[in-house]
Amino acid sequence: MNRTDGPAKVTGTATYGAEHQISGLVHGYLITADIASGEISSIKTQAALECPGVIKIITHENCPKIIQPSNNFMASKIYEARLPLSDNQIHYGGQIIGLVVAQTFEQARHAAHLVEVEYLPQPPIIDAEKALFTEAPPMFGEDMTFQKGDFQTGDSWDDMNQAAVTITATYQTATELHTPMEPHSIIAHWEGEDKLTVYEPSQWVVGSQQTYAELFGLSREQVRIITPFIGGGFGSKAFPWPHAILCVAIAREFQQPVKVVLSRRQMTANAGHRSETEQTISIGAKEDGTLLAIDHVAKSATSPVDVFTEPCTGITPAMYKADNLRTRQELAVMNVGTPTFMRAPGENPGLWALESAMDELAWSLDIDPIELRLKNETHLHQRQQLPFSAKAFAECLRVGAEQFGWFKEPRKVRGMSHEGKQIGWGMAAATFPGLRGMATVTVRLLADGTAEVLTSGNDMGTGCYTIVAGTASEVLALPIERIRVQLGDSLLPNGSMAGGSQMTATLVPAVMAACQEVLQKAQSNTVSEAIEKLKQSNQEAFEATASSSPGEEGKQWAFQSWGAHFCEVSVDEEIARLRVKRWVSVMNVGRVMNPKTAASQVRGAVIMGIGQALMEQCAFDSNLGLPVVYDLATYHYPSHADIPRIEVTFVGEPDYNFNPAGVRGLGEIGITGVSAAIANAIYHATGKRIRELPITPDKLL
Repeated sequence: MNRTDGPAKVTGTATYGAEHQISGLVHGYLITADIASGEISSIKTQAALECPGVIKIITHENCPKIIQPSNNFMASKIYEARLPLSDNQIHYGGQIIGLVVAQTFEQARHAAHLVEVEYLPQPPIIDAEKALFTEAPPMFGEDMTFQKGDFQTGDSWDDMNQAAVTITATYQTATELHTPMEPHSIIAHWEGEDKLTVYEPSQWVVGSQQTYAELFGLSREQVRIITPFIGGGFGSKAFPWPHAILCVAIAREFQQPVKVVLSRRQMTANAGHRSETEQTISIGAKEDGTLLAIDHVAKSATSPVDVFTEPCTGITPAMYKADNLRTRQELAVMNVGTPTFMRAPGENPGLWALESAMDELAWSLDIDPIELRLKNETHLHQRQQLPFSAKAFAECLRVGAEQFGWFKEPRKVRGMSHEGKQIGWGMAAATFPGLRGMATVTVRLLADGTAEVLTSGNDMGTGCYTIVAGTASEVLALPIERIRVQLGDSLLPNGSMAGGSQMTATLVPAVMAACQEVLQKAQSNTVSEAIEKLKQSNQEAFEATASSSPGEEGKQWAFQSWGAHFCEVSVDEEIARLRVKRWVSVMNVGRVMNPKTAASQVRGAVIMGIGQALMEQCAFDSNLGLPVVYDLATYHYPSHADIPRIEVTFVGEPDYNFNPAGVRGLGEIGITGVSAAIANAIYHATGKRIRELPITPDKLL
């Protein structure tokens, strides 16, 4: 299926958060801190207030009242536990310290630069080597430490010492920025004191509705969230950020709609990022490649205003069987903006380290890396103690090896070259948990032979409009052109969150059930029969609402999607130029609803992973604590010229243990393992093992 929302996006008729036209709209522009630690001693706003068009300037001295929310996933969730403008304290560079409101965007921006701020600075903690790391707190109710076998008895190194080969290495990743195509933005429109409409790119419409209601003392029904289209989110648009909360508060005070759009510079500090990480892995194995022990320790950083751990070790118990296994997470508070979920949070950097270490082990044992993985595949999640459902990881490896043309002869470092360049082949595994939420969908069958599908679940660019329409088309046996889908409005039934690769697995079963219920209400076996009855009845439509949610299956099975990446790189050692030349990805994600958009999701994830591996890095000024990258020119990411053709294949069967559609998500799995595959190929090409991302030219010299 072609994307049903494609024409609207390429012709510009799709309306994004900041594009809604509302009468009487005024504009806000953020004032941000020039230091990373300390406090504000004074803010002088007089010169800015005298500028044409300026309505008001809000600081910590005159901020409207905002209610501290419960800040949990059940009732509400905000990205920073500290409410905006709570006090005069500065916790990170670029922190919001004020908002200028003016008649136009340009007037607000000009005035913001005239506000004079004096600080009492403190030395910021920017360098992870100077930060204090302690045991990370539990995440989603799960302890961040896991151990089994000898690690539980304290004899942790006995088994390592008995190993024929032991690999111990430390792997690092840089701070990464989300940089979605659509900047973070919001329009807040109050009608009186108790009716709020928010136009904002939100990955979780109902969650945002609940959160804004709690922040401003309203019932959920008094808040409406409208977000029909999102220009990319990657985890950074699931909950309200401080700029959005502040905008809603000011709009209530003014009783006038207010728009705030973050600049690219402001997004580096105020829209989340993936924390830098440091991971140390020790693996012990027998001569035949059987793993004896895995010890995985990870470090990441959070901000002073909230706690977020990049859960790198969570994937380790799912990957490879080892009788002795230990994972631990450590966390440090640094003067940086709050990190948050970013495509495959934890799994992405976690597999960078684990799959790199597995490649190092394979070379040390002189075993093919595919053979090593097949030999140690686990069919039991070692932490959950549950068997995996519909796992086809081995098939991913075998099919990928065949399609790529993997080694038939023993590998040799620096054994391949072409036109003066070293050629390297690398591979790595990919995986991501199968997640699913609760969703409700309404389907209306109309007398003109069309159908409507309504739900608040939304599409952040992944193809949800197309999948929902295609599902309804299949069940109702109507052409997809006769299906209209409405998404992204809190007035519609609760469609859950677009995150965690769960939207398709959550929505599709509900769409199927609602379509079947429509036919039952019409007492018809076919849609044509139902339409005839509808015409005779003089009713406007047959309508049905259905819900779908997880049951007891999670107590019987562990749900996980699997994959494998294979790549070829060339390295011109004279100028340290690396090119990714070929790419093959094979994925097992249950039923594939639409191969076209599914393959597109994998390709996009691989491209994002290539950026992580070779380019993406947000560095901070060690004295000021401000990001030294500030736009899409200084933050490097791949362009078309950097990317080869990416071949994507799907294998495996539908996972009917997971849901009635047999579908698992695939938005995030595609990025996992990508950086390791590239680094492994570089080692084959050059003999140089690089353990720090990004792999920039200086590391190849």
